[in-house]
Amino acid sequence: MPVWDDLVGQEKLSEQLAAAARDADAQVTAATAGTPPPEASKMTHAWLFTGPPGAGRTTAARAFAAALQCVSPDRALGGIPGCGFCDGCHTALLGTHADVSTVAAVGTQILADDMRDTVRKSFTSPANGRWQVILVEDAERLNEKSANAVLKAVEEPAPRTVWLLCAPSVEDVLPTIRSRCRHLNLLTPSVDAVADMLVRRDGIEPEAAYAAARATQGHVDRARRLATDPRARERRAAVLKMPLRVEDIGGCLKAAQELVDAATADSKQLAEEVDVKETEEMRAALGGAQGGRMPRGTAGVMKDLEDKQKRRRTRTQRDSLDLALTELTGFYRDVLALQLGSRLALANTDAEDALERLARGSAPEATLRRIDAIAACRDALDRNVAPLLAVEAMTMALRAG
Repeated sequence: MPVWDDLVGQEKLSEQLAAAARDADAQVTAATAGTPPPEASKMTHAWLFTGPPGAGRTTAARAFAAALQCVSPDRALGGIPGCGFCDGCHTALLGTHADVSTVAAVGTQILADDMRDTVRKSFTSPANGRWQVILVEDAERLNEKSANAVLKAVEEPAPRTVWLLCAPSVEDVLPTIRSRCRHLNLLTPSVDAVADMLVRRDGIEPEAAYAAARATQGHVDRARRLATDPRARERRAAVLKMPLRVEDIGGCLKAAQELVDAATADSKQLAEEVDVKETEEMRAALGGAQGGRMPRGTAGVMKDLEDKQKRRRTRTQRDSLDLALTELTGFYRDVLALQLGSRLALANTDAEDALERLARGSAPEATLRRIDAIAACRDALDRNVAPLLAVEAMTMALRAG
């Protein structure tokens, strides 16, 4: 199965990337044979993938990375790089390829310390692959220092190094960086395309697949989670009940507390799954005895690990809250559609009784103010306002309308 099959509803983009991967393969082959490279090439050293949440920015970048590392013998017979079966494709897709480095925000920002080793590696030749690929999943989270480090690396890259940056929009990336990248914009996949993917890839029943795709409005990852994880369905159902629970001040405060508690539980669950194993592996690498004292001089390393884990827990909590706010926005969008006399493409048909009740009990202007209140909560969270305070302010605004 070619790596491009992972891109849902992105046929045109897949063709562009496949053509670039073919030209990249020709460049490496020419360099190995000592012949001049092709004069016209669709390949370049830096790419910027943008698009709405759930469109598959990182998936597209990783598929391209796999195609660049493809070692299938079919390439010599005119096949398109990116077979999906060879060792190069397989390890690149899994994230274990020695020449594919991935950088993602551990907390709310990608710090210069997180980028230092990666930038240094970008100036080296591939160890055993065809290209040195640097994939930055959250380019919009680069802070000033880390962005400047990336800029220097993109300005003067090594001959066989490729940077793949992913961000929601071009405005989220420094102009000096994006001007040196080839820009590819992903579209929101259609509900039908996402439902078809869930049926083919995950074996979901067609009716359930369509319901999950419709509820998430084309967000591939959320649709898969909603279709396969009962906890995700329970969490969504609880969020969609919130608009009916904010009729008094006590209900507002209780709903806010429960929402923040649920997000905190998500971050705690991740910590239990990852942090303990990560800490034990670090202790073993530094020569610490099982349950004993650490060797002298290692306290700073362990403190850095603890800081990284703390930032990751904060990020997980914020991401969980953001998902809930996204679902809440979709709910009020459906309320607004009903108030304006439209029933087309309602996302939350499973909560239609609640939608009808709120649509009858308020005006479109009040619904728009509620949507603005949710957006204000998201902005407050981005500014590091205490989550409980931000969510309580939102629930009170939802009550006021």
